[in-house]
Amino acid sequence: MRGWSGLWRHPAFVKLWAAETISVFGSTIGGLALPLLAAKQLNATPAQMGILNATATLPWLLIGLFAGVWVDRLRRRPLLIAADVGRALALSLIPLLWWHAILRIEVLYLIGLMVGVLTVFFDIAYQSYLPALVGREQIVEGNSKLEVSRSAAQIAGPGLGGALVQWIGAPLTILVDALSFALSGLLLVWIRSTEPVPPRAAHERIWRAIGTGLRLIVRHPYLRPLAGYVATFNLCASIANALSVLFLTRELRLEPAALGLILTIGAPGALVGALLAGRVTQRYGLGRTLITMALLGGIGMTCAPLAAGPAPLISALLIGGQFITGLSVVIYNINAISLRQIITPPQLLGRMNASMRFLIWGTMPIGALLGGLLGEAIGLRPALLVAAGGCLAAVGWLVRSPLRDLREPPTVQPPDMGVAHAQP
Repeated sequence: MRGWSGLWRHPAFVKLWAAETISVFGSTIGGLALPLLAAKQLNATPAQMGILNATATLPWLLIGLFAGVWVDRLRRRPLLIAADVGRALALSLIPLLWWHAILRIEVLYLIGLMVGVLTVFFDIAYQSYLPALVGREQIVEGNSKLEVSRSAAQIAGPGLGGALVQWIGAPLTILVDALSFALSGLLLVWIRSTEPVPPRAAHERIWRAIGTGLRLIVRHPYLRPLAGYVATFNLCASIANALSVLFLTRELRLEPAALGLILTIGAPGALVGALLAGRVTQRYGLGRTLITMALLGGIGMTCAPLAAGPAPLISALLIGGQFITGLSVVIYNINAISLRQIITPPQLLGRMNASMRFLIWGTMPIGALLGGLLGEAIGLRPALLVAAGGCLAAVGWLVRSPLRDLREPPTVQPPDMGVAHAQP
């Protein structure tokens, strides 16, 4: 360990990092296997693929705001462990039901909804736990290291997932994802740092607590445009995500292994983004970096629907789009999430994260359902072009906001956020 510094010498963070790394590798593998299972073995229609994609994010609309209040009132680590164990058990049902020949698309909807509910609690608790674990001065370093793991998973995961689907089948590949959640939960059990009991307002009702979190975002000059941009981008990206597997396998006729290989070759963009995020922001400033990365993300989304012609050209467009999107989204996320965590009071982190996810992920099931309808109505490629245009237009939220002039995160919060009177 000689010469190592920063969070490398933080045992609790290293365990959290290892848990997240294992989990995200499994999720990347399972994230390819699940739609392939539906498309290839259950013969799902575009509308059914849209519903399947919607079930994973619908819980953010249904319970996201309530979950934020509970996260602010409970210790975060036990919530993380319970969510990991629950997701492992839920995903384990898929190979079991497949083995008994009773797996149907409706069952996948239900399991996707169960996993989505647990993911709501995990993600809110996770983003609220990190500042308490490492300290606010190391938030950017922590988010950067976690994004490195996520990026590495995006590089290796799709190729491994495609190969596993072709080798052992989609149901058993999903079991790998279930095992990753179980191992992640075990690592979180081993974290020994003391987490204080979050303060709880004595007379604050749940609806008032939810309103506090929403007002924080709606009235904040930086949080509002961040929410508006990502909500719009996610709406349009979810249209594309609902149809991409069908488009790539049915219209472009890619086999699972070839699809995984293309995604793997293009995925290093995310890792490059995670490694360069700090230096890019330091050189060009926070606001300019956010706007530029948002624009590049929209450009990257146009590559897949433009893919046509000879196989090398199709592969080049798909790989290029994957690389550009991965690079830009990771640099954007590291800076945007760190900014949100820095400018939010600790006692409001759970509600801020929940309200933000409600707003920015709540559009995803709508987009997935809309994608299924558009795919059936106008075809897969035209629907993907509509989605790409929407991703580009979303940049307007940032261009018209005070973020464009922001060089670095503010050291004090803007005076009028509507939460100065709020109880923790």
